Amino acid sequence: MKITGAWLTNAATQALCAAVQAGRFRIFFVGGCVRNALLGEAVGDLDLATDALPDQVMQLAEAAGFKAIPTGIDHGTVTVLAKGVSHEITTFRRDVQTDGRHAAVAYSTDIAQDAARRDFTMNALYADPSGNVVDPLGGLPDLLARRLRFVGDPALRIREDYLRILRFFRFSATYGDPALGVEADALAACAQLADGIDTLSRERIGAEMRKLLSARDPAPALASMAAAGILRHILTGADPRCLAALVHLEGDLPSRWQRRLVVLGGQDWGDALRLSRAEQALMMRLRDQIGTSLSPAALGWKLGIDAGADAVLARAALLESPLPRLWQKDVARGAESRFPVTAADLMPLWNGPALGAKLAQLESLWLASDLRLSRHELLA
Repeated sequence: MKITGAWLTNAATQALCAAVQAGRFRIFFVGGCVRNALLGEAVGDLDLATDALPDQVMQLAEAAGFKAIPTGIDHGTVTVLAKGVSHEITTFRRDVQTDGRHAAVAYSTDIAQDAARRDFTMNALYADPSGNVVDPLGGLPDLLARRLRFVGDPALRIREDYLRILRFFRFSATYGDPALGVEADALAACAQLADGIDTLSRERIGAEMRKLLSARDPAPALASMAAAGILRHILTGADPRCLAALVHLEGDLPSRWQRRLVVLGGQDWGDALRLSRAEQALMMRLRDQIGTSLSPAALGWKLGIDAGADAVLARAALLESPLPRLWQKDVARGAESRFPVTAADLMPLWNGPALGAKLAQLESLWLASDLRLSRHELLA
């Protein structure tokens, strides 16, 4: 089988591959770019694997006129910038020792050894610079069937890096066939080793959860995580029961992890997922506004067009109610509106704390009117 694409035939990328091959080394695209190309999906990062050592990769790349940066040279990775395109090139490796978070590796010249240390069979696919697919572990049938399987023993793969538990569910949601469900042996291993999640940094967990919640439909994966006792290690009190309803209500709208997280619920989002202050503030505002009776237009005015839409969708999912008619237009109308009364309109009759209280009263009336009351009507 052969892949193609503008990212593959890019002149600078091909020149870089040719420079490595001129040194009598092999070089292959690997992982996500190959996987996505085979599935007909967009290709993002370009990862490559080679039997050349990192120093040799740097020398060959620089001799060809490209900038080589030793971004992860201790782990065998060099980043090469070729005409503005970033390529991460890693020497073939094999694991020597792992502790659930980090791995000690040794360089290898065997592509099968390099493939054997990867997480899933669909990620252990390679392609040469001409696009010819190389499948050392027989993962191509799994990918084409959208069947997610660990490379080798699931428990062994998980013990090498406990983040692979979260990656398993994220990849299931992103690339798996829902009709196939989750592989029983893999799910059992994830459940058995769930305590290992507690050893991971919350930054890594938060990054992975953002990706999972941004998948096309994360509801089945999160339901499996809850049933297996895994979700409680990530977010105390989270309940995925309303996520399926939310995904249905979203329809063709772009997925947003923020609205899915607020429906998932849970405690201490900021600490559990290492949200930024801005992210945490938005989540708290979303949660607070969902519990009000404000109209879509009022939510758009309070939260803005994106978060206002999140609040309308999340509320409907949690209350198991239909979406209001023309809600998107109303949210947009609210986001573009301005409260028509200013403090100057009320002075000098109102001053000090009384002025603030009067403004708040008029604002409440305006919101209750679905933003329809005019300045004249409010002042009257």
